[in-house]
Order: sequence, then C-alpha cells, then structure tokens
Amino acid sequence: MTLSLFNPFTRWPAPAPTAPPAAAVAAAEALVPRLLAAAAATDVVGGFPTQELDWLREAGLLTAALPARMGGADLGAPAALGPLLEVLRHIGRGNLAVGRLYEGHVNALLLIAEFGTPAQRKRYAADARAGHLFGVWNTEDPAAGAQLESRPSSGGYRLNGAKTFASGAGHLTRPVLTAALPNGGGWQLLVLPADAQPPALDRSFWRPLGMRATASFRADLTGLEVGADDLLGPPNSYYQQPQFGGGAVRFAAVQLGGTEAVYDETRRFLRALGRTDDPYQRQRLGQMALHLETGRHWLRGAAAHAVQPDNSAASVATVVAYANATRTVVEHIGLEMLRLAERCVGARGLLQPEPFERMHRDLTHYLRQPAPDAVLADVGRFVLEGGAF
Repeated sequence: MTLSLFNPFTRWPAPAPTAPPAAAVAAAEALVPRLLAAAAATDVVGGFPTQELDWLREAGLLTAALPARMGGADLGAPAALGPLLEVLRHIGRGNLAVGRLYEGHVNALLLIAEFGTPAQRKRYAADARAGHLFGVWNTEDPAAGAQLESRPSSGGYRLNGAKTFASGAGHLTRPVLTAALPNGGGWQLLVLPADAQPPALDRSFWRPLGMRATASFRADLTGLEVGADDLLGPPNSYYQQPQFGGGAVRFAAVQLGGTEAVYDETRRFLRALGRTDDPYQRQRLGQMALHLETGRHWLRGAAAHAVQPDNSAASVATVVAYANATRTVVEHIGLEMLRLAERCVGARGLLQPEPFERMHRDLTHYLRQPAPDAVLADVGRFVLEGGAF
C-alpha cells in the first residue's frame, strides 16, 4: 500500500457531501479577475484584504483544506496536493498578499490536522466553518522571542516575548505559533485564541517594499494565557520532516502565481501600446512563456514526489530535497521574469497606477524567503549522497 508523507486526514469522522478538489481549483481561478481589480485598494502600509478574504470564504476556500467529512473539499488530502498547489497559484496570480495570507491559513489547518487531538481537529474545523481566519507565526523577535511557561495555579500556560512578520496580525483569530519551552525543552506549537487573547501589535515594524496588505506586524504575546487544550502535539512537532521542508512548495505555488500575473500584465501592456510586432519584445515574451511553463512542471513534480512508497529516511529526504529544488527554481524564475518584464515595459510601465509597479514590489519582496543558499546546498548534499528525483 502506498503511504503518503502528507497524511493529515486519516482520523476524521465520517464524510458529508462536498465539492471535490477540482471545484476548489475552479473557484480560485474564477476569483482571479476580481482579486486583480481590487488589489490596488489595499496596497497601503497597514492595509488588509478583508473584502478579498470574504470572497474566499464565500467560495468555500477557507474550509477547502478540511476533509470532506468535516465540511471541506479534501484539499489537504495526500492525493489533492496537486489541486491545492493550483488553488494557491491562482490566488497568488490574483493578489500575492491574499495568496500569502491564504497559504498561512491552509498551513495552520494542516498543522492542526497533523498534530491535533481528535477533539482539537473537530473544534478548529468548526472554527474554520464559522469564518475564523488561521495563520502561522514562526519568526522570532531577535530581542525577545516567544516563550511558554507553565502556570500550575491555573493549570494553563503564560506566554512571553514576541513574533515578527506576524502576517494578518490584528485580523487572524486563530494564529498557530511556536514558543520556546523552559530549560531547553524545545518548541511547542499552540493555537492562540487571538479574539479572546489579542497580542499587542507594533505596526511600525511593517514598512515593507511590497506585500503591504499582509499586515505582518510585530506581535507582543507577553502576558497572554492559553490552556492545555490550546497546545498542539509534542515539542518540536513544527519542525518534523517532511512536513516542515516539504511545505515550501505551497508558498512557491503562490509565488509562481505572482510571476504569472507579471507575465499577463506584460502582455496586456504591450498589446495596449501596439508593440506586439517588435521582434525583441516577442523574443522576451517567448522566454517568459518558457519560464512559466517550467515552473508549472516543477509544481506538478512536487505534487508527484509528495507521495512516497514508505516513510523511510530516504523517502523523507527525497520529498524535502525536491521541495527545496522547487522553491529555488521558482525563485530563479520569478527574478528572471521581473528582469525580462522590466525590459518589455520600460520606465512607462513602472509608473503608478500601472499594476506592474505593485506586482513588481510584491513579488520581489515575497521571493525573499529564508535561507535560499542553505536550501540549494541541501539539494547538492542530497545528490552527492546518491539521492535522485
């Protein structure tokens, strides 16, 4: 029997009728024009795409990662990784900021499904159906990272310290975060009920080049209290492989969607100016089309590699290495597409209110994911040790 390394939905209760993953892909694709048209309105420091997330909610996409038996579309099931990546790509194509927030929401639901107890999975699935917005806050404040201490008097726990790049801060009601346990006890995953225990936000932290509408503030957790039933899994669950490294293909899918938006906008701009007969413009667009199709092939490969014949160390290493390769290729494609698009549209296309100006900033910023050199070196180590895709 084939076992998936992405297997979060094996213990949910009996199913209820719901739309298949293909319907979620179609719903995401249908939203692209609306997301594109609305993107400029939230492109301000401290902005947030509330309306756009309501559209995702109405389309059933905020519950789509749940299993069908819990009212979702099974997008978190092993066989549905391909459709999930397509959904993420479409949302990123419409608006990278929305794509970033949506990917975090999906990531949180997958973590809960993987590490939560049956009662937690049921409770948070109900929260997702009720409209709560989830996300993942992992980046530590370098001066005072998040810590979790036991409160024997109450039977709960108190948080101290802060997270930075806390996307959706002030809007997420169920962020999943990591906090350090005392005495080197590792990192504990937990779900913060932020509607009842809101962190103190430093909005001045978020003065970015792009991705302004993600509201990625500094969130001070000091003094907030959580219960034992808010903790997810044993310590260090978040860093378990291949979920941690393999999950990079999700943000790569969003990035590729943003790259596709740049390609679409470049074509529209050249057509509007009547420059489609220029042989050099045609050559650049040909190169861009090749890059985009290459990225799509890598996403399909990532979905295929996520299902391995077993859970051996070799299988885990293959999933992680392929995910690292995919995010590296997508980053290269994104940077090269921006370079070619700049040549195509020239100074005129870089002026506001042309959409390309915003798309360029958002994609440039979002491509800056952590440790790009280390993940490429990991691919090199994998192949030098005899690994193969």
